[in-house]
Amino acid sequence: MRFSPIEVQELGKAWLALTIAFTILFRPQLGIFPSLAYSIIIVGLAFLLHEIAHKFTAQWYNCWAEFRSNTIMLFVAILSSFFGIIIAAPGGVHIRGAISVAREGKIALAGPTTNIILAILFQIVSFIPFIETFGILGARINIWLALFNLLPFPGFDGETVMKWDKTWYFSVLAVAIIIGFF
Repeated sequence: MRFSPIEVQELGKAWLALTIAFTILFRPQLGIFPSLAYSIIIVGLAFLLHEIAHKFTAQWYNCWAEFRSNTIMLFVAILSSFFGIIIAAPGGVHIRGAISVAREGKIALAGPTTNIILAILFQIVSFIPFIETFGILGARINIWLALFNLLPFPGFDGETVMKWDKTWYFSVLAVAIIIGFF
């Protein structure tokens, strides 16, 4: 997998902004230092692996793919965190190349699927004494990210997956909702 220096900078900028936003959100319940530590690790894994899954899948299909952040939406994420909610659309992986609707759908599905897998892994971690909170927050953030990205609206992964295959879309959405209840 190839990353340009600009892409690394863009990923870092988005990770930093999301870390700040989630630290602000978690601070009242956890305190500043645990909030910062959890945000760096959990948000880093959730966000970075989601975007890298898109990139990996696109490059698997021999497409050019690079992440670009959305500076305005990064500020919205930080600002909204002061109100107890995070509106996060930090950017996305831009893809170029000959790509079919099926391949585009599979590329889009890679991100939310990664977050579903991470949610399951974090849920398992939540049963380990002394790090239950870490596991619970990790599971919640990842399942929220999967569900948010599966919204069937323009610009979201869900719309692209639904265009490709409604059965895949509703199957993955159902799995995310079921996991979300646990």
